[in-house]
Amino acid sequence: MNTANHTLASLETPAAVIDLPRMQHNIQRMQARMDALGVRFRPHAKTSKCSAVVQAQIDAGARGITVSTLKEAAHFFADGITDILYGVGMVSTKLPQALALRRQGCDLKIVTDSVTSAEAIVAFGAAHGESFEVWIEIDTDGHRSGIRPDEAALIDVARVLHEGGARLGGVMTHAGSSYDLDTPEALAAMAEQERAGCVMAAERLRAAGLPCAVVSVGSTPTALSATRLEGVTEVRAGVYVFFDLVMRNVGVCATQDVALSVLTTVIGHQADKGWAIVDAGWMAMSRDRGTQKQKCDFGYGQVCGIDGTVLPGYVLSGANQEHGIVSREGGESAPEPDIAARLPIGTVLRILPNHACATGAQFPEYHALAQDGTLAAWSRFHGW
Repeated sequence: MNTANHTLASLETPAAVIDLPRMQHNIQRMQARMDALGVRFRPHAKTSKCSAVVQAQIDAGARGITVSTLKEAAHFFADGITDILYGVGMVSTKLPQALALRRQGCDLKIVTDSVTSAEAIVAFGAAHGESFEVWIEIDTDGHRSGIRPDEAALIDVARVLHEGGARLGGVMTHAGSSYDLDTPEALAAMAEQERAGCVMAAERLRAAGLPCAVVSVGSTPTALSATRLEGVTEVRAGVYVFFDLVMRNVGVCATQDVALSVLTTVIGHQADKGWAIVDAGWMAMSRDRGTQKQKCDFGYGQVCGIDGTVLPGYVLSGANQEHGIVSREGGESAPEPDIAARLPIGTVLRILPNHACATGAQFPEYHALAQDGTLAAWSRFHGW
């Protein structure tokens, strides 16, 4: 759909809208911080899965990208981006896809955190005459996957790769537990923990006579909270490009920085419950309730006017598949006789999401809203 001659009010709802001035501000903020800290920046494309967004990040100074699926890698390689990290642990069934990309000229790096995976990578590489570049994932916070910096397994995996014919490119980590924090002090401490752990892993490899050129760290909260990055060569972050309400609660952005919203229309009311019913349910917003355990629960999203201005006190408190419930924050039904006058049927609203990655994934395209009010349709892709 060409939206060049459309306005927000004329779009079919629900629709995903990117506020371009906010997005560009977010991109410039992150890139300026990485430049000041003296490290390369490799943004994570999984948040947007959109060529236009990723190109804006590259234009701002990003060097290479991170992806979460090999389909993303193929898509962005077709766009001309060659320096790509597939940041998910490699399994043998996906090695043919990785090989095909490398044979086409993609400088694809892959990740492992086990001897079993490392052995599969070197065996497949030997059978096909390919020396994969492999990074070892380091667990610096117990959040998800990786090898702890002080584990013996780190050297074991590295030797399998190095002696088996793969190229041991470096180490990488992701401090995902930073999403659970909400003070500058705690975030700065986690950023230092992430840095120190990954650097320690790199130093252990080098002390064992093994190569480790890259030390890659990152999450949006730690990237924006780090005060020193000695020993780090690059940082990765993704959700910063749009931000969301979880990041607002973490404390690394303000509500007015959230660049992604869902356009929706009021379709009915339940005045005795204080509800306005809209056409954006969980199929539009996603099921993500990431703010539920944070200091401010936004339900399924913060309600804004069509111009993006927050409507104080109103949230998307409930969601069915195609119906959303706009009500006063707090989650309890309370009569509001004038709700139909406040939000008449046909009123167009915008809902800021809890988790931009999850909400974006519900839509095949974004409607990019420029400062002058013009719109452009930007495609977004799905799948694995």
